[in-house]
Amino acid sequence: MASTYLWKLHDLSGIEAKVSDGIHLVPTGSDSIIQVKSRQYPMHCDAIREEIKLLSEPFEIFEFDFWKRPESNGETKVQVKVIDDGNIHAIVSWWVLQLDREGTVFYSTAPRWINSPASIGYWDWCDHWKQCVWFFRGKGMSVSRGEEVLLEASHTETSVSYNLNVQVPKNDTRQHDHNIRDFQLLLSPERIAIYGDSKWRSSVLAAVRNALQGRVNPLCVVVDDSIFLTLLAANLSKTSHVLSLFPGLREKGAQYLETVVKANCFSMDRVEVPEKRKPCLTLQDTRGKKYSNKLLLRFLSQVDMLIGEPYYYANEGMLPWQNLRFWKDRTLLDPVLSEDALIMPCKGILKACAMSLPDLWCSRCCLGDVEGFDHSIVNTTLGACGELPAPKEGPFLPFSIWQCGEIKELSEIFTILEFDFSKPISSCHGTAQVKFTEGGICHGFVLWVDWIMDTDNSIVISTGPEHRYWKQGVKLLSKPVAVGINGCNSNSEYGSTIVEALLEPSSSELILKHAFL
Repeated sequence: MASTYLWKLHDLSGIEAKVSDGIHLVPTGSDSIIQVKSRQYPMHCDAIREEIKLLSEPFEIFEFDFWKRPESNGETKVQVKVIDDGNIHAIVSWWVLQLDREGTVFYSTAPRWINSPASIGYWDWCDHWKQCVWFFRGKGMSVSRGEEVLLEASHTETSVSYNLNVQVPKNDTRQHDHNIRDFQLLLSPERIAIYGDSKWRSSVLAAVRNALQGRVNPLCVVVDDSIFLTLLAANLSKTSHVLSLFPGLREKGAQYLETVVKANCFSMDRVEVPEKRKPCLTLQDTRGKKYSNKLLLRFLSQVDMLIGEPYYYANEGMLPWQNLRFWKDRTLLDPVLSEDALIMPCKGILKACAMSLPDLWCSRCCLGDVEGFDHSIVNTTLGACGELPAPKEGPFLPFSIWQCGEIKELSEIFTILEFDFSKPISSCHGTAQVKFTEGGICHGFVLWVDWIMDTDNSIVISTGPEHRYWKQGVKLLSKPVAVGINGCNSNSEYGSTIVEALLEPSSSELILKHAFL
């Protein structure tokens, strides 16, 4: 299939060619230095139906006969007829089970927009059965209606992989980047899309440029795993010194910087990545020790800027407030900050919204008697959230709301907590009374963090539901609640709710309480 959205999730080289901010995460001739891992990615493809173009009819890849033991490994080749013009960016796959010997009962995990006999009548949204998306390298393979392409597929006991077997032209610059594999960064599709997003890049660029104004020979510390911020700080100020801690990328990050330094017009004598990161660096670390690197020595004396996106390589796909690790790191480095040190982002705001999430709630509610069998024993294992006996509460779920099936906002978006990064880390408590703006069934609250990048509050990076590249935190209710506008529609409906939150940033543990009024 062809899809600009899917293309943006894996081809940073092609996307970056369209931006003009002077930062080259993927320099010409090194297009494989940042890639997604070659594997299938789970996704609810119903949500992107309007953003894809089907280039073939559905076709079978593998068939497994469960009456006999299947082979652990297998390969196949399929001639696929193209039904429309376009670039093949990805292949979407799913499975179909034949449940009876006669072949009259099927269970399909196909997206709703696939018309096949096995999919007829199957319209239930199931979180646990997503489709699988496999990305093809670069801009994809250009095809025309009526032609055939050869698709190669192979499987192991646990995975399936695909290849279009595209021949790379001899003059293609990709033939020169085979040695880059040693320095290659494998990032998530969402992270690649963020790095290629022109609006995100321009916002971060403006924030860093404003922060650097008026600073002579600034020492800038990038506390997280942001390669973009590191390149940006070194590129925008020719007198800046940058120390990137790279807690997750570590030596891979250092090797990456050395590979792209020339394309980004700065030298490595202004950039440092410590070989080993200590839990905390202080002024006392300089006593009785000799450092061969002048930049590291200066770091232990004074820091002018401490910045982050925040993004931590190990936190991808986790709850949004777990990136408050930035606040913890900022606090550990407090002894080496100058008096006028700039902290970016300067503030974080925890926002929330009451929502109707019937599909997600049904897929997370407790199991009981199913067709005469007691399934309750698996509730704890599966992390059930709905229909829990009082006073038990379900956990927060990291989830991309746009892939959540049917959704509806029932309240205004409200602020529940604020985090001031100009001060050391501390526990946070907040309460908000929220009126419902729509009637419906409330299944829970969706929470996210807006990162305020500057002191003027003019540059905001939001991780809310309207943005696809971040996960939100979802707190499902034990039982759904009927709500209405001011509760006037029915005596059984609630018109508002009080939400109380307590967060301990050092452990990223958030406690959320609510009361419907």
